[in-house]
Amino acid sequence: MTTMANATGAGAAVAGVDSRRTTTRALLACGALAGPLFAVVATAQILTRDGFDLARQPLSLLALGDFGWIQTANFLLTGLLALTGAVGLRRTLRGEPGGTWGPALIAVHGVGLIVAGVLVSDPSMGWPTGAPEGAPATLSWHAVGHGVGAMLAFGSLPVACVVFARAWSRAGQRGWAAYSLGSALAVVTVLAWPDQGTISIRMALASVVVFGWLTGLFARSL
Repeated sequence: MTTMANATGAGAAVAGVDSRRTTTRALLACGALAGPLFAVVATAQILTRDGFDLARQPLSLLALGDFGWIQTANFLLTGLLALTGAVGLRRTLRGEPGGTWGPALIAVHGVGLIVAGVLVSDPSMGWPTGAPEGAPATLSWHAVGHGVGAMLAFGSLPVACVVFARAWSRAGQRGWAAYSLGSALAVVTVLAWPDQGTISIRMALASVVVFGWLTGLFARSL
């Protein structure tokens, strides 16, 4: 009887571990989908929404106009996927270097995207049709909130890159460490470049870099 009870208990423990592992992998897979989802939906809109010009109109303005709900949903879903992935990453890296601050910063990224989705920008740069051609003279409260969300979303990931670069360097994974540090430097350089006339293009390029890094991180963890 004791042997049978022990076997039953061991079997339940193994099943519990397998279930947790499966759940963690599902969470990480959700995180890995965040970047591709954002890129595909944003690119499709850039190519199909008549009159939108990425050369002078930032991606955030896609949340305005008749089909603005698409970009709003893109921000929200991408943010939720990033948050979900951060939970899986925390489970995977608990107790390891970077296992606390790394997932936390990615969670901040997810929250920032959700805030940016809930609070939309003001019409500007000629978008949507009939909007002022330049930047608005004053910002509404929701435009300010959108900017805060964007700063959280795209300011947290370069810091996360540095956190993981340090952890991977200590673990001897120099290739991943170099890629992570290079991604952080690339984003900071692109966004800090002193040319306001190309800010929309540069923000899109920064998005490609950070989402590419994020996708690689989750894929590696899987």
